[in-house]
Amino acid sequence: MRKNSVKNRRINDEVQRALSEILRELKDPRVSSLTSVMAVDVAPDLKTCKVWVSIYGSKEEIDNTMAGIRSANGFIRGELARRVNLRNTPELRFFADDSIAYGVSMSHRIDEVTAKDRAAQEERGEMDLSAYVTDPDEDSK
Repeated sequence: MRKNSVKNRRINDEVQRALSEILRELKDPRVSSLTSVMAVDVAPDLKTCKVWVSIYGSKEEIDNTMAGIRSANGFIRGELARRVNLRNTPELRFFADDSIAYGVSMSHRIDEVTAKDRAAQEERGEMDLSAYVTDPDEDSK
């Protein structure tokens, strides 16, 4: 089975859905309720599975949640075997996904640079011409 085959994508989607449900049902107090499975990559031979988990909270909450998930790995794998009928139940490896936090920090940086540019333009007495540019679609109406 090729890595990007339709079958592999369907397996990835099904495993992701099942893992999301399983993580919501975990009773470990370390696991945050604001945890979601962002992506799953099941190997074509169904032996291993990489799971990227996004956790909303501080660095300490993320570390605690990852520790709770990793300690419940055996239970999670057993539940996955029960819910998803695969020839082999893959060995799960969990990774913290920080792409959302990275995107938010980049957005803040862009806002800061834009504000500095506006302040520098105002200081030099330059006008912001973007407010005076007309939309060509507006003229046709």
